[in-house]
Amino acid sequence: MKQFIEKITRKPLWVNMLAGLGIILILIILFFSLLGWFTGYGNTTKVPSVTGQEITAATQLLEQAGFEVEIQDSVYVDSIPKLAVVRQTPEADATVKTGRTIYLTVNRMVPPQVEMPSLIGYSVKSAELYLQSLQLKMGSITYKPDIARNSVLEQLYNGVPVKEGDKVPLGATISFVLGSGLGGNEMDVPNLIGMTLSEARSYLSSMSINVGAVVAVGSIRDSATAFVVRQSPEYLSEMLDDAGNRTPNKIRQGQLMDIYISNVAPIKDTGRVIIPPGQN
Repeated sequence: MKQFIEKITRKPLWVNMLAGLGIILILIILFFSLLGWFTGYGNTTKVPSVTGQEITAATQLLEQAGFEVEIQDSVYVDSIPKLAVVRQTPEADATVKTGRTIYLTVNRMVPPQVEMPSLIGYSVKSAELYLQSLQLKMGSITYKPDIARNSVLEQLYNGVPVKEGDKVPLGATISFVLGSGLGGNEMDVPNLIGMTLSEARSYLSSMSINVGAVVAVGSIRDSATAFVVRQSPEYLSEMLDDAGNRTPNKIRQGQLMDIYISNVAPIKDTGRVIIPPGQN
């Protein structure tokens, strides 16, 4: 080593400088020659399209083409099969280096749940726009007599009433029952006195008459089994017919009846209803 150093130092300076420049030049040439080999420069291929394919088949296709595969995200789209590829990055037919990672977004197996709002009282158009904002669909529309014409009276999922706060799948179809306005023909006001609240509701529903306010008379243990002791409008009017009897009041389909309930059944006496003491 010492002899080598002495040999170099005995040479003129310009010779050593030229030798150093030559070595640097050789190293630069080698660097750029090997750069393409290290980086894979020139080894490119087109990315195959896997959008819409099931994730397992898509992964196999990409790996066979020399790519790495990574699932980047998952979303829910009800118009394509579950576990199908929704998006790919880079996109199909993009020219990239062999061995690059392709990132996939996959359709969820189970749709996420949405909290159902109460759309009761909304117009049908407003209710439809609200459903769209939640990525829900509007299903069938049916009508029943009600003073609130074209307003939502009931909201149904799979034919079953769905309440505010209930969970439904994203993309679910919600059907509505709307008010059709008052019925055209008048009918006698039904006599609900003595019925339980549950019986009264069913009876009014069969006549397309709606329950308005339910007012408790005294303390109520179970409203469904409590008795109807008063109603508005009343069964009979103050008007008398030719025979001197009180005539029935009239009501239309879709109108409201207020109901007063008590734990104690009313006492009937020759057509009059006597409310037990303390229940007024």
